Amino acid sequence: MINGVLGAWIHSFFVDYLAVQKGLRPTTIRSYRDTLRLFLCFLSRTSRRPITRLCTQDLNAEQVQQFLRHLEQERHNHIRTRNQRLAALHIFFEYLAQRSPEMLMVCEQVAAIPTKRVAPPETHYLDRDDVAALLRRVPASGRNADRDRALLLFLYNTGARVQEVADLRVSNLDLNAPARVRLHGKGDKWRICPLWTETARQLQRLLQQVPPRSNDEPVFVSRSRHPLTRFGIYKIVRRHSGNLLTSNQPSLKKTVSPHTFRHTAAVHLLESGVEINVVRGWLGHSSLETTNRYAEITLRTKADALRTCEPSVPATSSAHRKLVWRDDEALLKWLESL
Repeated sequence: MINGVLGAWIHSFFVDYLAVQKGLRPTTIRSYRDTLRLFLCFLSRTSRRPITRLCTQDLNAEQVQQFLRHLEQERHNHIRTRNQRLAALHIFFEYLAQRSPEMLMVCEQVAAIPTKRVAPPETHYLDRDDVAALLRRVPASGRNADRDRALLLFLYNTGARVQEVADLRVSNLDLNAPARVRLHGKGDKWRICPLWTETARQLQRLLQQVPPRSNDEPVFVSRSRHPLTRFGIYKIVRRHSGNLLTSNQPSLKKTVSPHTFRHTAAVHLLESGVEINVVRGWLGHSSLETTNRYAEITLRTKADALRTCEPSVPATSSAHRKLVWRDDEALLKWLESL
C-alpha cells in the first residue's frame, strides 16, 4: 500500500489508473490534470502547506465544497465547468476509496456532492445555404486555399471532433471509391465514416500539392508542415466564417467553430431521413441519448413529422374546417345546417 503522501497517490492515479487501466487518451488525461492541479494549489493555499507535504489526511468533503465555491465565486467559472471539475474529483476519490479503505468515509461524502443543475447549452448549426455561403468564402487559389477548403468539407462531411481532425493521418484515409476515413475518437474507439466524392477529390488535391513523406504524416498541416493543432483549426474556421449571418437565426451573427460543423452534420443527416442509430455511429456517440438532442432542435424535422400525422380532411367538408364563429347568428345557422 502506498503511504499517505498525496503526491504518490496522484502519480499512481495518472500513470497507472488513467493511462494503463482505463486507457484514456492524452487529451482526457490532461483534463483530469488541470482539475487536480487547481485542487492541489487550493489545498496548499488554504492549509498553508507546500503541495509536496500534503497527505491523504488533508482531504475531506468540506474542502471539496470550498474548492467548488472558489471555482464559481473567485475564478468565475461557469456551472458546467464546476460540474466538470467535480466529475474529475469524483473519479479521483473513487480511486482512493478502492485502494485506501481508511479513506472510504471521506470518499463517500465526496461522492454525495451533487452536480448543479444547469440548462443545456444552446446547439447552433448551419443551414445548407449557410454551408454553401461559407464554402464560397474560401479563396479559389492561394497557398492554403486547397487545405482550408478540404478542411471545411471534411468537418461538414464527417462531423468529426476537432481533436480527431488534428490527429488525422494519411494512413487513415482511403480515397478510392467508395472513399472513407477511419477516425480515432473518445475512449480510444475507432469508427469509419464515408466521404463524399467532392471531399475525397479535395483531399487528393491537397495531398498532391503537399506530398506526404510517409503514411504517418498528418493530413492537415501548417506552412512549416507541422500538424495543425486544435487552436489552429479553430482559427482557420473562424477566419472564413467571420460575421456569417445564419439562415436559422437571421438576426444573429454567429461565431462558427469546428464543433458547429459537428452539430450541422448531425442535423442534416437526420433531416435527410438517416436513422438515428446510424447518426450515433457516424458521430461516435457512446449513448443514443446524446444523439437524440439533435432530433429536437430542427424545426424542419418537426414540421415533416407534423405533416405525416396530420389527418386528411375530405374536400366536401370545407365548411367544417372553419370552426370559428364571429357572432351568435353564424353559430345558429351552422347548427341548423347539421
